[in-house]
Amino acid sequence: MPDAVCLGLDTSNYTTSAAVSSRGKVTASVRRLLKVAEGERGLRQSDAVFQHTVNLPSVFSEIGEQRLRAVGVSATPRDHEGSYMPCFLAGVASASAIAETAGVPLYRFSHQAGHIAAALYSCGREDLHEGEFLAFHVSGGTTELTHVDYGRITLLGGTRDISAGKAIDRIGVMLGLSFPCGGQLEALAGDIMTAKAGKLSVEGLSCNLSGLENKAEAMRKQGAEPSAVAAYVLRHILAVLDRLTENALAIYPGLPVIYAGGVMSNKAIRSHLSDRFGGLFAEACYSCDNAAGIARLTELTADGLLASSERSAYAGG
Repeated sequence: MPDAVCLGLDTSNYTTSAAVSSRGKVTASVRRLLKVAEGERGLRQSDAVFQHTVNLPSVFSEIGEQRLRAVGVSATPRDHEGSYMPCFLAGVASASAIAETAGVPLYRFSHQAGHIAAALYSCGREDLHEGEFLAFHVSGGTTELTHVDYGRITLLGGTRDISAGKAIDRIGVMLGLSFPCGGQLEALAGDIMTAKAGKLSVEGLSCNLSGLENKAEAMRKQGAEPSAVAAYVLRHILAVLDRLTENALAIYPGLPVIYAGGVMSNKAIRSHLSDRFGGLFAEACYSCDNAAGIARLTELTADGLLASSERSAYAGG
C-alpha cells in the first residue's frame, strides 16, 4: 500500500497550485498561472476566484489519486491579524471539503509562511524551522522583511507603498511586455550591474518604491532604450534590498537571511545578495507562487515537529 501523503493547496492572486509531501520530500507539484488580458496589469479578485475554481479540478487530476494523511492550505496572505484576500477562499473551500471527506486533519497557513517554507526546503535548511532567521518575502503583492523565530513570523519592515513585483510589472507593461513581467524584464535588462541605481528611499528597515515607476516613465520620454530602463529598475531594486539587508543585520547580527518570493528568482539579485550576505534562496521553481511550502508545513505539523504551543504560529486548525 502506498504511503499516506500530505497535500498542500495555494490559490494566490496569480497561481493555482497543489503539491504533495511524503517522507520529507515534495513528490508532486502542479501550478497553473491565472490568465491576465494583454495590456492589463493585474486581475480583479473576482476574476482570480473564478479562474481558481476553473483550474482546481485539472490541478487535482494531475496530482492524481493519493492516500491522504493531512491537508494544508494557504488561508491568508500573511500572518498579520486581519490579513485577507478573497482569492484564498477557493483553496480553503476545496481543502476543507477534501479533508472532511477523507477524515484527515486540515491545517491553515499563510501564503507568506508557505513561501518561506518553500525556500527553506529548496535550499536544504529546514533545520531553521527550529531556530531564528530573517526572511524577505519579495513578490508581486509583497515586499516585506520579517523575523522568524520557531515559526513565529514578525513583520520588521519592507515597502511603505507598492511592492517590488508590482513596480516591475507596471514598468514592464509600460515597456510593452506581457504580464507578469519579471522574467521578460530580466532578459531585456541584460547585465544590470552596469546600470547605476537612483537615490534610495530607505529608512531603517522600511523603503518606498513608488517613485521607481515615475523615473522609468521619465527615462522613456527622454529617449532611453527599453533595455536601459529595465536595467535601471532591477539595479535599483537590488540596491534597496542590499541596504535593507545591511540595516537588518546591524540589528540582528549573524542571523541567516532567507529570500523568498518570485522577484528573488532574478539571477543577478540572487548572486549579489548571496555573495555579500550569504543569503539563502529557493530554486526558481520554488521562488514563484507554489504549494510546495504548504505541503511541507503540513507534513511537519502532522509529524508533530511544529505542534508545540511555542511553535504553532505557522498553523491554525
